[in-house]
Amino acid sequence: MQVILMEKVANLGNLGDIVKVRDGFARNFLIPQRKARRATEANKAEFEARRAELERLAGERLAAAQALAAKLDGLMVQITEKAGVDGRLFGSVTNFNIADALVKQGFEVERSQIRMPAGPIKQVGDNDIGVQLHTDVVVTIKVSVLGEAA
Repeated sequence: MQVILMEKVANLGNLGDIVKVRDGFARNFLIPQRKARRATEANKAEFEARRAELERLAGERLAAAQALAAKLDGLMVQITEKAGVDGRLFGSVTNFNIADALVKQGFEVERSQIRMPAGPIKQVGDNDIGVQLHTDVVVTIKVSVLGEAA
């Protein structure tokens, strides 16, 4: 299926690109999330009429993400969890816990924006975690997991 991208999508294309994707990816993800529209003649004409407005909105989103990234860069978040004497956590620290700690500090970050390629944190200590605020803006924060006696 051919779609017109309404915003930049990682590993796919930029705003306004007409790309061919699998039908399920378009129907189940891109179109419902309003990241793309079917590439019909009517939709192409409508997109070209709105191109300037969409580019302005994309620029504003990028600027807002860069401003938040400047505030988040180098931030340290402390999370306390129950741990054993060897430093292993009884549970784990997930993107939900990190997002909750960031919201408590006054940063609006969704848990889907937190990148944990190694999976949940299961050990006491400091960890570098990526936060993807925009497709072009990724900032690294330090998450310090402190052990609490059980």
